[in-house]
Amino acid sequence: TVEDTVAAGGEAAKINVLVDAIKSLWEEAASLNPNFPDEVLAVLSSNDDAAQIAYQSIILMQQDVAETQAALAENHLETLLRQVIGDLQKHVEEQRLRSQILGETKKEIDEQQREFFLRQQLKKIQEELGQGNPDQEEIAELRKTLKATALPEVAEKQVKRELARLERIGSSSAEGGVIRTYLDWLLEMPWQKTVDDNLDLQNASTVLDEDHYGLKPVKERIIEHLATFKLKRQQQLSDTDTSTDTSIKAKAERYAVGTVVCFVGPPGVGKTSLGRSIARALGRPFERISLGGLRDEAELRGHRRTYIGAMPGRIIQAIHRAGVNNPVIMLDELDKVGMDYRGDPASVLLEILDPQQNYCFHDLYLDVDFDLSQVIFIGTANDLSKVSPPLLDRLELVELSGYSDRDKLAIAQNYLLPRQLEKAGLPKDAIILPEVTLRQVIDRYTREAGVRRLEQQLGSLCRKIAVKYATGETTSVNIHPEQLEALLGPPRYLRDERRQRPQPGVATGLAWTLAGGDVLFVEAVLLPQLRELTLTGQLGDVMEESVRIARSYIWAHAEQLGIELDLLKKNGLHLHVPAGAIPKDGPSAGVTMLTAIASLLLHQPVRTDTAMTGEIDLSGDVLPVGGIREKVLAAHRAGIRRVLLPQQNEKDLVDVPDHVRQEMEFVGCDRIEQILQNALVSNTQYSSNNGHKQQSVPGLKLLH
Repeated sequence: TVEDTVAAGGEAAKINVLVDAIKSLWEEAASLNPNFPDEVLAVLSSNDDAAQIAYQSIILMQQDVAETQAALAENHLETLLRQVIGDLQKHVEEQRLRSQILGETKKEIDEQQREFFLRQQLKKIQEELGQGNPDQEEIAELRKTLKATALPEVAEKQVKRELARLERIGSSSAEGGVIRTYLDWLLEMPWQKTVDDNLDLQNASTVLDEDHYGLKPVKERIIEHLATFKLKRQQQLSDTDTSTDTSIKAKAERYAVGTVVCFVGPPGVGKTSLGRSIARALGRPFERISLGGLRDEAELRGHRRTYIGAMPGRIIQAIHRAGVNNPVIMLDELDKVGMDYRGDPASVLLEILDPQQNYCFHDLYLDVDFDLSQVIFIGTANDLSKVSPPLLDRLELVELSGYSDRDKLAIAQNYLLPRQLEKAGLPKDAIILPEVTLRQVIDRYTREAGVRRLEQQLGSLCRKIAVKYATGETTSVNIHPEQLEALLGPPRYLRDERRQRPQPGVATGLAWTLAGGDVLFVEAVLLPQLRELTLTGQLGDVMEESVRIARSYIWAHAEQLGIELDLLKKNGLHLHVPAGAIPKDGPSAGVTMLTAIASLLLHQPVRTDTAMTGEIDLSGDVLPVGGIREKVLAAHRAGIRRVLLPQQNEKDLVDVPDHVRQEMEFVGCDRIEQILQNALVSNTQYSSNNGHKQQSVPGLKLLH
């Protein structure tokens, strides 16, 4: 029929299209594969039998047995052709990807070959011009440096091994650059380069006096340390002539400098500059390593060379900068070292600061032991409670306390002002600061144990005058006290007027802080119709316990002290320690708190010229405390001239400067009754001072 004829014609056209698609795919496959036989492509192109070209394609694609068997078992021609086209498309896509990959690889190989050929040509050109190979010249230069440098045997072997690697790899590669940097460190380290010490103790004393005012006990301790170092060095030199042991450990034991000195004190008292003075006195290079905020132990021990950008640790870097193996290295802020998941730097310091271990300090980057036994390490710290006990055990502590006003005056005149004039570019006579003006600056614009803030204020004055000099006014300026407010602004610190207006319930105490000593006031008031004890001022646990001890003692001994017990039974007690924003803790304010409570209950004020410190217990004893020198200097700065302290602390007054001891009165007390007897003003005196008669309040029996 007509319909069958049309259907048959449509089926044939579809078969022809599928056959043409197969032929096109084979042509594309042949273009992608340069090894494809032209004869095979000609046979495929000239074949018009659909079934035959399908079976030929199945064989040429070399599929596995299962796929080939499934295709041969297909009886429907169109389905077979479509299946062949799908498999052939996959085959062509694989060929396309393979050709792309081979092309890219060939391009890379061609570039490498091109670079190789260019290098060979460059080498020939350099030979014709009489120039050598840069890599070979570099290797030769390194070998020459190695021959001229006295290296330990282990370091020399390491250098030779790395030189051989560099010669094979070449310095132009990334690995070659790493090896080159490593060799530079090994060859430039001062393995056996030592500077001779100047062990003249008179010269050391002169240098210390030139650089620092006062600090007599500290200077004496430094001279003692240098004297023992000198004697030990002389003994070492004599032992060296007779000793036959030449091992590294034996040499380290002969030349080790002994214990590590650590300067402890508040900021600004000259700890870091003392280390610089010691180096200058000995004639050694000085290097300072700041440990503040250090949390990664690799900063001290170095990074392994497997890491990108690896460097030696700070200790090796400092010795490299110094250029000798026996510099003076200051480890600044030992108490600021931290610890986290990257390790504990304080543990690395245990090895560095131990003379029995640091003769073979192993830096991870150098990967060779380095002898640190000849290095003089000096530490500084503000708060020893934050230094680990094992590290503290390796340190010999030298305490630096704050300066008195007289010390600050001399330091400002002889050191700080000339230095600030030089920094400001002013002549030496540009500013005239009378003593009364300097005292005003010290008293009203600074309140510190050191002199750092004082130097900042003097620098501000110099800059003000520098403006005038820069505009053409070159006459010397004599600064009077009344001009300070215009130059430095309003005074930052004023005398506390509470000491000038005595009133019951207020006592003056002395405290130790990281910045030196300080004066604090303790205030107490009664709370009618209440019974509880209220404490304010951010008091710590120990300080709160001191308040409770004082209250319990007064309650238990009210009759003996002449206090009406009903005042404690019918009233609450509120005790406050300004300033409320500053945390406070410690037992040394015990006597101050007890005196404030007793003054309130007896209605007898505390003497305004008196401050006190000491710990108390329920037995009524006054126990010794620490920081006496700092506390006394704080009282002196505040204008207080009378101090009550535990009798067992009287021996500590030897550390107080002579002129301060002469200007002040010290009363040693070992019982609470003695504290009250020397601190409270009698009712008669208080009434006459206030110009009117007070109500009759029982007085302290010990005062009558």
